[in-house]
Amino acid sequence: MPIKRLFSSSISSSYGFSSSSASLNLFKIGSILKQARTFTDADILGYSELTHDANPLHFDAECAKNAGFSDRLVPGMLVASLFPRIIAAYFPGAIYVSQTLHFKLPVYIGEEIIAEVQAASIRQIKNKYIAKLSTKCIKRDGALVIDGEATAMLPSLVMEPPHLASTSS
Repeated sequence: MPIKRLFSSSISSSYGFSSSSASLNLFKIGSILKQARTFTDADILGYSELTHDANPLHFDAECAKNAGFSDRLVPGMLVASLFPRIIAAYFPGAIYVSQTLHFKLPVYIGEEIIAEVQAASIRQIKNKYIAKLSTKCIKRDGALVIDGEATAMLPSLVMEPPHLASTSS
């Protein structure tokens, strides 16, 4: 399933890549980058194989229900992995420096999640930019799933069209 990409700077836009200026897409304080994703069983299995996270909450519906959830959960760190993916998509060569996370609500397999990265501050150091970012994931109904803050070192403030076309799921 392809990943949906969203972008907005000072104005909201629909799915796709767009800008409020006709020439360069510059990342500035208040700029927002978004990406929507629906996690599948295959995503959970791939994550588990890579990380060796075999928590039964992700694989056993009965275990998840006994723990008070309505179904199997998507690992929170898998959901949070959308943040560096967004940055890397718009800023190839960016270095993800730090991330804080607050897990607010569970994410269930098959739910569409929208990840958002918003520039809170940007400062230039030599030929790089240090961006402090507000990060959050929400469900389609607006419920906050994850929030936090990140810092990334960007090679430029010019946003490139997302480099996600070759990926699936």
